[in-house]
Amino acid sequence: MSYLVLARKYRPQTFPDVVGQRAVVRTLQNALQRHRVAHAMLFSGVRGVGKTTLARIMAKALNCTGEGAPPCDRCESCLEIKGGNALDLHEIDGASNRGIQEIRDLKENLRFFPVKSRYKIVIIDEVHMLTAEAFNALLKTLEEPPPHVYFMFATTEPHKVPVTILSRCQRFELSRVPFAELVAFFRKIATAEGIAISDLALELIGREAEGSVRDGLSLLDQIFSFGGQEITDGDVIEVLGLVDRRIYETLTRSLLAGDLSLALETLERAYTAGLDLKRFTAELLAYGRAVMVCKTCQAPQALLDVPDQELLALKEIAASHSAETLYQLLQLLLQGAEELHSSTNPRMVLEMTFVRAVQAGQVVPVTALIEKLDALLGGVTIPLVRPEPAVARPVVPAPPLPQAVPTPAEKKTPEPPPPVIAPTVPSQPVGRDVRRDWDDFIAYVKERKRWMAHVLMLASARKEMERELHLKFDDPAECTVLQEPENVKLLAQFVQDFFQRELAVRLDIRGRSADVSDEDEGADAPREERRALARDPRVRLAVEILEGQVVGIRTGPRSR
Repeated sequence: MSYLVLARKYRPQTFPDVVGQRAVVRTLQNALQRHRVAHAMLFSGVRGVGKTTLARIMAKALNCTGEGAPPCDRCESCLEIKGGNALDLHEIDGASNRGIQEIRDLKENLRFFPVKSRYKIVIIDEVHMLTAEAFNALLKTLEEPPPHVYFMFATTEPHKVPVTILSRCQRFELSRVPFAELVAFFRKIATAEGIAISDLALELIGREAEGSVRDGLSLLDQIFSFGGQEITDGDVIEVLGLVDRRIYETLTRSLLAGDLSLALETLERAYTAGLDLKRFTAELLAYGRAVMVCKTCQAPQALLDVPDQELLALKEIAASHSAETLYQLLQLLLQGAEELHSSTNPRMVLEMTFVRAVQAGQVVPVTALIEKLDALLGGVTIPLVRPEPAVARPVVPAPPLPQAVPTPAEKKTPEPPPPVIAPTVPSQPVGRDVRRDWDDFIAYVKERKRWMAHVLMLASARKEMERELHLKFDDPAECTVLQEPENVKLLAQFVQDFFQRELAVRLDIRGRSADVSDEDEGADAPREERRALARDPRVRLAVEILEGQVVGIRTGPRSR
């Protein structure tokens, strides 16, 4: 007898044998129990997750004559379907029977009652391969089939099936089989075959299967043929052309630590081992994504199919670095992977990606920089303008009071002249002007509210009109925070305290002029952008701290 591969030998024959797909299995079992089975069903999903298997189990259950929950897998009907010689089961390959003539022949056959079973079952695999004419010929029969006919379709590309067909079917979406269930299923098969294999080797096979039972069984069959009765981790790595998963951990740690030498040595080991660089990069990206998931999610094990030991290492790396640093590394790796696919020298592209990742270093959040800057500037007042030197002004004596013309009698007894009184210099300046003393007012506000002073510096015009201080801003975003009621009230207090008179504060925002067209506005956009950059509070603050000046502003792609 010829050898039977594991994918066929251990194919599930009843619902409890199905690996994963609990929701679909439960729905089908309840439909059978309550006699609510749809006359047309569509099973969709990736390769090797059980689409055709579930269709066959459902066909066995509909025609099962045994006792207990169907299918019993012991009655004559179940054994005929299992052996592939059931007369009333029509299993069609949609790729090789895709024309309208095949569908016409099928429809003619369905007119007759079943030969031996209770129902005629039609299973069309890869149904999306049928032609448009074949689908149209099937529409009427699919919508109103004979009572003794059931249709079951399987496809990996449901988006290629016409909507008119989808609307006539009950759809079942099959998901990838979870990693833990795959490994448990493979361990069960290895025990049944009498082969000793380690848990790490089974985990490597389960990861390579990517949620597909059939792919995993094919790999397991190949490894059993290579290793005999005892399979080592090295056998799995050699057969599948893999590298130890710890190489990705080492590489990720070295990139985050800035150790370029170790990163290049690790890449050299993988390249010497003959590993495909595109696949190596994809695995490294997957590892970086796993680190990011551990950093941002409370329960990363729900999103990652990795062993417990590897999960601990991922959590340790995620806890040692900020989210910004991990995000930057993942972005650089993604960029390098895109360049690698179109490059004639993929190794050099990957090495340069590592160089950029190491040079980028650790990312410090903007909030942390602002806090450090505030700590450095704490209690330090930076004048906006240099004070002018004091100029001594001569004291002008008050003019003598006018006196009446004395009479001859008064001349005899002259009175002493009144004393000269010099004017008193006030301790606080009075009569401050908004235009003249605006810089002094900015410095006054800066000592009390630093952020408000930088916002006031963005005002394009200021003037006093009818006991109101009008502040004009060109961009509404420049005074968004200042427009809040509590900030306006605080600014009014500063204005009254400094200028020593009752002044209300009014914020004016320049609107679009009526005679400005869209073309004019577009032509003036670069200039407005440069003006906005020049007025940016962060730029003004940097200029003051560094005691420099802005000599030119460039915008657009060339400046980046």
